[in-house]
Amino acid sequence: MLLANKDREIKRLNGIYEKLLVDKGVTIFRGKAHVVDKYTVQIGGKAYSARNILIATGSWPRVPEIPGLENAITSNEAFHLERLPRRVLVVGGGYIAVEFASIFNGLGVQTTLAYRGARLLRGFDADLGTRLAEEMTHKGVTILHQADPLKLNYRDYDLVMFATGRKPNTRDLGLEAAGVKLAADGAVIVDRYSKTSVDSIHAIGDVTNRLNLTPVATAEAMWLARTLFRGEPTPVDHENVPTAIFANPNVATVGLSEDAARARHGELDIYQTSFRALKLTLTAEKERTFMKLVVERATQRVVGAHMIGPDAGEIIQGIAIAVKLGATKAQFDATLGVHPTMAEEFVTLREKQP
Repeated sequence: MLLANKDREIKRLNGIYEKLLVDKGVTIFRGKAHVVDKYTVQIGGKAYSARNILIATGSWPRVPEIPGLENAITSNEAFHLERLPRRVLVVGGGYIAVEFASIFNGLGVQTTLAYRGARLLRGFDADLGTRLAEEMTHKGVTILHQADPLKLNYRDYDLVMFATGRKPNTRDLGLEAAGVKLAADGAVIVDRYSKTSVDSIHAIGDVTNRLNLTPVATAEAMWLARTLFRGEPTPVDHENVPTAIFANPNVATVGLSEDAARARHGELDIYQTSFRALKLTLTAEKERTFMKLVVERATQRVVGAHMIGPDAGEIIQGIAIAVKLGATKAQFDATLGVHPTMAEEFVTLREKQP
């Protein structure tokens, strides 16, 4: 039932997107594309010319080469499993890894998450990775830190899933022969306007390996359209992009981590809290919500907001508006809270961390 519903929804969404394109006059060619030169793309043996070419081929899961593990899966195959395993090992520590570990655990699978680092969610605020591991452990996930993928005992598990990063999908596109420069990992190198080393060829989304989020790719496309077709040169804006990780519990963030803020702004004021949500106090549920504000001391601007807890993504969306507009801690404090909610804690934080 779950697989059928998933396939049905994907088909429905794809149909909607295709109709939107066709109704706007877009012609769709289905086939393997190969960039011949700065103005030409070949599809199925036929050449098509255009003033501008856009590369938006996304990324593909990266899997380490480990002998004997040819049948391990990635996120590509995870939603096609016909039956649940009894024991699963998820290798990785990023958002895809913690999300799928949470899914398997929630479905009753004995789940182990193995990560080579000292804490989960590298690149996010350090407190988020540490506290998420604590909460996931309380929910029954076994977490192995500093675990070398080459030394794991894979025979102990019925299923192994690798969530060890993704690689830009540029192989066999003919980009280098056309003069497009690629990074060592295959990412298309672009400037602030998503232009490659060839003036007529642009690239957006995961294939550029800048900020790999669906709404960001969509925004990059709109900024590029303004640049190319409206005469309004519009650079990408990757500052203060909100994001959510749909692990259990949810994680959400906007702005700078504490470490990144300290490197950029120097002295900071840090406000944070950890508490059981009011709705849980009459239950046996021990899950704790975590919230943190990172404030630039000199200006008192809130430059980072981070949360772990139910509906964190829903809450951070509103907070992101304030951070994007440069709101100060005093303005947060002057905002009345909606009581009793978890979200109100963001406007009632008063004690600075030592």
